[in-house]
Amino acid sequence: MSKTKTLGEFIMDGQSAFPFVSGQLTRLLTDISVASKIVSHQVNRAGLAGILGDAGSTNVQDESQQKLDVIADDTFMRILSAGKSVAGIGSEEQEEAFICGDEARNGKYIVLIDPLDGSSNIDVNVSIGTIFSIYRRVTPVGEPISEADFLQKGTEQIAAGYVLYGSSTMLVYTTGTGVNGFTLDPAVGEFFLSHPQMEFPEVGSTYSVNGALLDTCTEPTKKFVQRCHEDNSLNYRARYIGSLVADFHRNLIHGGIYIYPSLSNKPNGKLRLLYECSPPSFIAEQAGGIAIHDNGRILDVQPTELHQRIPYYVGSKNLVEAMQECLSS
Repeated sequence: MSKTKTLGEFIMDGQSAFPFVSGQLTRLLTDISVASKIVSHQVNRAGLAGILGDAGSTNVQDESQQKLDVIADDTFMRILSAGKSVAGIGSEEQEEAFICGDEARNGKYIVLIDPLDGSSNIDVNVSIGTIFSIYRRVTPVGEPISEADFLQKGTEQIAAGYVLYGSSTMLVYTTGTGVNGFTLDPAVGEFFLSHPQMEFPEVGSTYSVNGALLDTCTEPTKKFVQRCHEDNSLNYRARYIGSLVADFHRNLIHGGIYIYPSLSNKPNGKLRLLYECSPPSFIAEQAGGIAIHDNGRILDVQPTELHQRIPYYVGSKNLVEAMQECLSS
């Protein structure tokens, strides 16, 4: 490990190559890494610390919160709001955006975060993750922030990433000049560069969709899955973990598509545009992949509300283009 860059060294050494890295952004990315180490530690000791199971509350989505959901949300909110780089934070777990204190009015950035994605898998020790997105505020620095600061198109992201809490803890992020992955060495408490310049394989053969939902999917999704069943040219295989971060990460490494489509009872799908779709879409495009909804590119969607939902298809070029054909036919 001694010859491998730490995340901190990578950020500092790459300032000339990463045009958006400023002092405040460097601090913000560092704060995210610190918070993710704390959450990783809590995830790893959850069974021993009595923090598995239901917290007895629901979030804004009317979904049951797990104890670790609450811990992760509290951790990221506390550390990010104390860093003075952030003027406001939107969390999937909270109905309203959090406006940081007066001392953070000079913060340049807005953070949108899903503190613990896939939390239904916590109790069975399946990989879960954190998804984050960073925007420049649109209101002048020093003035109160507004709703417009949070409701920005994905094209306006200056950084996005995710943390995967699995067999190892990985932080993967982009600032718009490629995608790099860092693995946490728990012995020294540092993230080290382990996956430089990550890219989706151009041709993937894995499709990730909840098969139990296929009967209620719209026809394009049914048609796409049927094509995968009938086409033996790429030996298609279905793999679905149920944690977006884990499914996305596997497809980024091995090639594939993640699908959460329109449903008859959920015409807008389930996933949240700002917290779960825009950040991986930015990563996907930086890694040579494609990310779309039923009618176009995810990053071009103008959000209208903080917890807006949208159908989502993301992954390797060949598979997303095949999905696009089904959607347009």
